[in-house]
Amino acid sequence: MNPTETLATIEIVLTRVSHPGNIGSAARAMKTMGLSYLTLVAPKILPNDESRALASGADEVLDAARVVKTLDEALAETHWSLAVSARARDLGPPPQLAREGAAEAFARAARGEKVALVFGHEATGLSNAELQRCSAVARIPAQPGFASLNLAAAVQVLAYELRMAALARADASGLAAESGIVTPFASPPASHAETEGFFQHLEAVMIASGFLDPGAPRRILPKLRRLFARAGLEKDEINILRGFLSAASAAKGDIPYK
Repeated sequence: MNPTETLATIEIVLTRVSHPGNIGSAARAMKTMGLSYLTLVAPKILPNDESRALASGADEVLDAARVVKTLDEALAETHWSLAVSARARDLGPPPQLAREGAAEAFARAARGEKVALVFGHEATGLSNAELQRCSAVARIPAQPGFASLNLAAAVQVLAYELRMAALARADASGLAAESGIVTPFASPPASHAETEGFFQHLEAVMIASGFLDPGAPRRILPKLRRLFARAGLEKDEINILRGFLSAASAAKGDIPYK
């Protein structure tokens, strides 16, 4: 797959958009940089004439947009997702700069992973729960004290950085092909749905064992999400971890989750 084709596989996810014009503007930002895969999570208003007017010719991006009810549904088949957030958080994956995040997103997509960039509501951004669903977090290094960007502007910045990563890959692709270097990949990356299944299994076993009090969970689960997000779980690793959880539960004679 060439870099241009790789760009077209990267998904842009907009969560809870309140203004249809922002959807059209984001579609325009995507098309200018070679992106075409748009997913809308619970938009307040579906794309309409205002969306098309602001899309300025990116109608095919709007026409192909997928509409889902939840972020989990949007990311179910995704292997790696990058949340874009301006706010400092003490939970969730540690933040990186937009350029670094886009470079990693493109590199993963070039390896065949299904990658998504996730943007939040225009006024409130991503919730903590939404952010914790993502594999990594990126921030745009804007002026301190005035870091809030229009949604479409944020999409444009990240789409530009993705395109720059693609152009860099195109320039280096000849050398890579000549080198004969093959990157080992022991197991395909776990999908979002598989990872969420593991977290549900882990939580059930922790509660059944008495380690986790569901009435006072503290920050145990968010911290574990952060730990495993750093690791970047593969399918085989998910299977090993869930096999261990099942075996541990069976040894106690109590299997709370399958």
